[in-house]
Amino acid sequence: MLTDEMREKLIESAIEARRWAYAPYSGYAVGAALLSASGRIYDGVNVENAAYPNTICAERVAIFKAVSEGEREFIAIAVATSNAGAPCGACRQVLSEFGLDIVVLIVDDQRRVVAETSVGELLPRAFGAEQVKTG
Repeated sequence: MLTDEMREKLIESAIEARRWAYAPYSGYAVGAALLSASGRIYDGVNVENAAYPNTICAERVAIFKAVSEGEREFIAIAVATSNAGAPCGACRQVLSEFGLDIVVLIVDDQRRVVAETSVGELLPRAFGAEQVKTG
């Protein structure tokens, strides 16, 4: 369950992380903060690259960081941008791997929650483990 206190902590963590983003090409800094079922928060930032396909989003950095430390269950993620941009398709797909019920808080640089939704609402008919199973 996502308490009001934890919601605020996630938002603050995402906004704080945003200052570490490496976005020299787009200038679009993104910070993310992911709450695991264990109660730990993992942050992430977007990291751009001159070879654009090698760029990675803040949401996936946070997820991969958490997974690399043994986490597999997540409650919520806050994503902070200047204009409350939503997670891209790739991030939605990666989040869906760990649960369609993960709460997604989309926040602007004034700390306003512009949208509170779920991964399932952001990615209807998600491609998942059931589609990969054979025979």
